[in-house]
Amino acid sequence: MSPSLLCRLLKIPGLLGLAAMLTVASSWASDGPPADTSAALAAINSERLLQHIRVLSSDTFEGRLPATRGEELTIAYLVREFRRLGLEPADREGSYLQVVPMTAFRSQLDVQFTVRGSRTDLKAPEEYVAWSSERRRHFQIKDSPLVFVGYGVQAPEYQWDDYKGLDLHGKTLVMLINDPPIPDPQHPGELDPTMFGGKAMTYYGRWTYKFETAARLGATAAIIVHETGPAAYPYSVVINSWSGEHYVLRNPGRDPDFPSVAGWMTLERARELFARSGQDFDALKQRALSRDFRPVELGARISFDVHNTWREVVSHNVVARIPGSDPARAAETVVYSAHWDHFGWRPQLGGPKSQQVFHGAQDNASGSAGLLALAAAFKQLPQPPARSVLFIATTSEEQGLLGARYYARHPLFPLRDTVADLNMDGINPLGRTHDVEINGFGKSDMDDRATAVAAAQGRVAVPDAHPERGSFFRADQFEFARVGVPGLYVSSGLDFIGEPADYGEIKRNEFIAKRYHQVADVIQPDWTMDGGVQDLRLLWQVGFELANSSAFPQWMPDSEFRARRELQRPSH
Repeated sequence: MSPSLLCRLLKIPGLLGLAAMLTVASSWASDGPPADTSAALAAINSERLLQHIRVLSSDTFEGRLPATRGEELTIAYLVREFRRLGLEPADREGSYLQVVPMTAFRSQLDVQFTVRGSRTDLKAPEEYVAWSSERRRHFQIKDSPLVFVGYGVQAPEYQWDDYKGLDLHGKTLVMLINDPPIPDPQHPGELDPTMFGGKAMTYYGRWTYKFETAARLGATAAIIVHETGPAAYPYSVVINSWSGEHYVLRNPGRDPDFPSVAGWMTLERARELFARSGQDFDALKQRALSRDFRPVELGARISFDVHNTWREVVSHNVVARIPGSDPARAAETVVYSAHWDHFGWRPQLGGPKSQQVFHGAQDNASGSAGLLALAAAFKQLPQPPARSVLFIATTSEEQGLLGARYYARHPLFPLRDTVADLNMDGINPLGRTHDVEINGFGKSDMDDRATAVAAAQGRVAVPDAHPERGSFFRADQFEFARVGVPGLYVSSGLDFIGEPADYGEIKRNEFIAKRYHQVADVIQPDWTMDGGVQDLRLLWQVGFELANSSAFPQWMPDSEFRARRELQRPSH
C-alpha cells in the first residue's frame, strides 16, 4: 500500500480494517449458493468500452445535445445496443424510451449596474452569464437594488440564516459559491466538521440550492460570484454550460427553481462592483462566515433587458430492463444509470467541425459505454438475477440532472420497490488503481457493499479526496436520493498502480482545467480503459449481489434522505 493511500485511509471515519471489510464482504453476499460470474465479468472489457466511446463522442454524434440530431443518433444507438443484447423495453408502452417533456429557453440579456449615478454595462459572456426561464418574449427589470446575502443559506440544523427575514421582493441577490467554510476553533487551518460537513460540500453549497432559495424567498434575480477554487471548475465551464440554450422540465409558468433572472459574475467584476459601492469584497466575505451575518445593501442597482425565445421540446431517457427470475422479488428493481447528453455542436466557434463539437468522451460517453457493458455482463449469466435490473441512460444531466429528476418524479417502477441506484458519470479511462473513491461517503450502507467488493479485488474504497467539490450533488444518483432511494456513485481512485503518488491528482486536475465541459473532451492517446473495467466490475458485483439479495440498503441515521425512505418503506 502506498504512503499516500495509507494517509487517506487513516482519515476514513470508522474504518475497521481489512479483516472487518472481509467480514462485511461475507455479510453482503447474495442469497443462495454462489453463482459463476466469470463470463459476466469478462464481458466488461477495454476494447468494447472504447468502441462505444469512440462512436458516441464522434463528430457524427454532434455533441449529443438533447432535442437535436445528436439526440436522435444517440438514443437510436443505445436502443439498438440494448435490443441487440436482448434487454426488454422498460416503458409501460413497450418502448425503450421514456418521454421527458422540456422547454428550451434562449436568453439574450443586456445588463447594467448603476453606482452613485454612474452606469456600467457588463459584457457577456466575459464578465457575466445570465438567463431567464420566464415565458415572456421581452421584459425589463429596472434599478433592482443589489443585496449581498453571503452564502445565501438557510440551514436551521446549523442555526444559520443569511437572510434574517429581509424582504427580497424586487431585489437582486449577490451570493458566494459553496458552503460557508467555518474554521475549526480546535484545529487552526482546518474546517469545523460540525458545520456544513466541514471540508465536504453539502447541498447548501450547490448553485441549484442557491437559485431555488432565491426564487422561494421572492427575489427578482440572483447572481453567484464565480471563484474557481470553491466552484471546483474554471469560469470557462460556466460560459460553456449556460451561455447557450438552456432546458427546464416543462411546466406552465416560470421554472420554480429559478428567479426571473439567474446568473454568474466573475470574481474580478464582483470586486469592482463592491469597491465602487464603497464595500470591501474580501471583508464582506469574511463577515459572511458568522451566524450573525446580515444582508448588506450595496447601494448599487442593476437593470436587465431580457429578450427570450423558447420552444417546447421532447427529449428521452433510454430505459431497458432485465426482468427478475424470482416471482417473489421480480417487482423489486436495482437501477444502473448514466447520462448520455452533452453540450452539442456550436458552429459559431469556427474552424473545422472537430473544434466545434463538445464531444464529451469522458463526460459521459464513457458512462454510457459502461451502462452497455454492465447490461452485456448481466446477459452472460446462466439465468437472470432474482430481482429485476433496470438500465437508464438519462437525458439533460448537464442542464441540472433533468432526466433523472423526471424519472424520480415519474418512475416506471415504484420507488418503494426500487432497491438502489448505481450511477456512472465519467469512468476512469486510465490505468488500474489501488483504490476507488466513493462520492458522498458515509450516507448509506452502500459504502459497505462497495468496500467489500473492492477488498475482494485487492483494493480499498476511500472517501472522495475532494468532498468540497460536491460531486455527490452533481450526478444523477442525487435525484434518486432526494426521493429516498440510496445510491452509489464511485470515481476513479488516485493511487495508480505503477505511477508516482501524485499522478492521479495531476491527471484529474488536468481534465478539469483543459477538457471538462470543453470541446477538447476527446479520447486521449493514453486511454486504456483498464481502470474503467476495474471500477465497472466493482459496480457490476455490487449490483449483482443486490439483485440476488432480499435486503434493502439503508441510509445512515444522520442522513438527510433517510426520512423519505422510511415513508416509502416503514417496515424496513
